[in-house]
Amino acid sequence: MKTFNQRIIVIVMLIMAISTTTVKSQQANTNNTTLKSSGYAPVNGLKLYYEIHGEGKPLVLLHGSYMSIDLNYGQLIPILAKSYKVIAFEMQGHGRTADIDRPYSFDALADDVNALLKYLHVDSAIVLGYSLGATVALNTAIKYPSLVTKLIFISSAYKSEGWIQAARDLFPTIKPEFFEHTPLKTEYDRLAPDKTHWSQFVTKLVKFDATPFDLGAEKVKTVKCPVLMIYGDNDGVDLKHVAELYGFFGGGVLGDMTGLPKSQLAIVPASTHVTLMMQTEKIASLVNAFLGTK
Repeated sequence: MKTFNQRIIVIVMLIMAISTTTVKSQQANTNNTTLKSSGYAPVNGLKLYYEIHGEGKPLVLLHGSYMSIDLNYGQLIPILAKSYKVIAFEMQGHGRTADIDRPYSFDALADDVNALLKYLHVDSAIVLGYSLGATVALNTAIKYPSLVTKLIFISSAYKSEGWIQAARDLFPTIKPEFFEHTPLKTEYDRLAPDKTHWSQFVTKLVKFDATPFDLGAEKVKTVKCPVLMIYGDNDGVDLKHVAELYGFFGGGVLGDMTGLPKSQLAIVPASTHVTLMMQTEKIASLVNAFLGTK
């Protein structure tokens, strides 16, 4: 039986693997012509760092906890930017966006998405989120239904009880020192406006991740846009919760009799919460098929 510290080490090793891969990919694409612009948007007291890649319908990318644009989406952006105007940004305290004296909340983070798109004069967009970013994306669709035309929800839950008990037990045990000498810390040191804020940032985010939450089943059911849900078969989200959530979006029906719902569910075999995002081509193919991209 592994101790919590041993489990943390395993997770950090996996994060190192995905981080190293995506950083190398991003570095290889430094001169890629997909990047159209970047900057800092004055949003709700933040100087929110964003990038715009490619052209076409707007597609917003929301990263996971402790991640940055490069770490989470360095490989995926060049693929999606072939068909879409990809808008990627770094949430409060992450990457090049400095933290502010504001507690983390799903409402505040959804408000940031809305405010950024207003700043960029984008009336509506496809929104894709992973882990923390997926729950933020879902809450954005709840709070701002006209803003989200399609939702891609990867590896997350609409309430804390959706995570299996082992995951819920693990979240509050994470400490800043677990990330020392990993690409996560290296990237933070490279990108963060205030490199001395690392410990405070991790401590604050751990508290948020460990705090019970519930977006509300009745509120989730109000989401009417098509939703693509993607999970690894062993990524820490209870599969009963996945089935419940898919049902909220119209799934789980006898399709031969009723026809297929507009929302879709994909379970990727032999995949964990971290290794799922290492399967760039698989994720891209699922996303493009859902969006009808040629």
